[in-house]
Amino acid sequence: MKFFICAGFGIFMFLFPVTGPDGKISTSVNILTQLLDNFVGENLPWALFLIVAISAIGAVLCPIFRPKFIIHRDWLRDLFFVPRSYFVTRIFALFVMICVSFETGPKIIRSEDIGIQMASLSQTLIALAFVLSFVLPFLTESGIMEFTGILLKPLIRPLFKVPGRASVDLIASWLASSNTAVLITAEQYRGGYYSMREAATIMTNFSLVSIPFCMVVAETLRLSDYFVPLYATVTGIGLFLAIIGARIWPLSKVPDSYFIEKRIIEDVPANTGLFKWALKGALDRAEKFTLKEALRGGGIMTLGILLDLIPIVIAWGTVGTYLANETSIFYWISYPMGIYLNVLGIEDAFQIAPAALVGFIDMFIPCLITSPTAPIITRFTVAVLSLVQILYLTEVGSVIVKSKVGLDIKYLFIIFLERTIIALPIIVFAANMIFPV
Repeated sequence: MKFFICAGFGIFMFLFPVTGPDGKISTSVNILTQLLDNFVGENLPWALFLIVAISAIGAVLCPIFRPKFIIHRDWLRDLFFVPRSYFVTRIFALFVMICVSFETGPKIIRSEDIGIQMASLSQTLIALAFVLSFVLPFLTESGIMEFTGILLKPLIRPLFKVPGRASVDLIASWLASSNTAVLITAEQYRGGYYSMREAATIMTNFSLVSIPFCMVVAETLRLSDYFVPLYATVTGIGLFLAIIGARIWPLSKVPDSYFIEKRIIEDVPANTGLFKWALKGALDRAEKFTLKEALRGGGIMTLGILLDLIPIVIAWGTVGTYLANETSIFYWISYPMGIYLNVLGIEDAFQIAPAALVGFIDMFIPCLITSPTAPIITRFTVAVLSLVQILYLTEVGSVIVKSKVGLDIKYLFIIFLERTIIALPIIVFAANMIFPV
């Protein structure tokens, strides 16, 4: 009963499509996140500033005064005793929030496209932290991951070289958000269910963009009438990139070490049926599931997102969007990409080349810098590419780096380039099939 009730609740919240207040198809987690996001924005406008201030001031004071209640708790110590690079990140994030909250400092920092945009994004993360942290255990700890993992291992393991339970991460990203999938994977890695290589592979290949966001991209580039072929192309290329990406450097060289002792067993005994063994694994895991531990784990995860991840999103996102919006750096470094696009026969190749690279900062920027009046094949190419690149620093990239799965910004950019170079010829071929001249 515990397995069916708790797992059923988790599946319903994360994976079951429902109609939201706006009439669009979404998930219960997404709807709750949007409602909480609106509530925070309307009633607690100071919450984000307070969170960033606590994060920065705590990182300054804790190494000086070394309070015992923090020293003696590993999860609190990790939040406030941070490396120098993250210390600087938190201080800069506080500076950005001071500029935005009090309308002071450099105008460019507190502009609509940079500081305010990062503050809005981070406010959504506050809502996501509270909703996700306390609902997530019902999906990951109640037995459904074991059940699907064992059932789907014969398909998932040969194709993607990851456990079958990774299929839940993939579905969660499709129906909820890529952030959701990455956070699920990070928790599974810390719990001993994924090796470092498996977690890195899932985060960089399975965290596809949600259906609602794909619709937003399609509307922005005036491709709404072609949403079905667009999303089919995104899905097909995304799965193909996952098969390839898991087998090439740098993912192939990430060690198969575990954060703690390995806890996943998906091998089926010779004298036991697949379904029976999957059900046994699910029931064994559900037996250990308690509401107390779920709430405790949810609280720790919430504080981690609020105090650790949000400052990174604000600081890195501000720097990235500034470089993309206010400098010509991406136009200079994208020249080789322009040559590549030109060879592939893309119209206005050099003009849209920056859109192929700036997605590393944020996946929505390529759509914003591409003219909605550009040729339809060009718009289709930019839309699909921005959706299959998936590694963008303002959200997913920040979480991956902090998850300590062997991927820093350098490796993320290499994987980003690999996905871009491999995907572009397939996208152009698909575009020419869908929109024949």
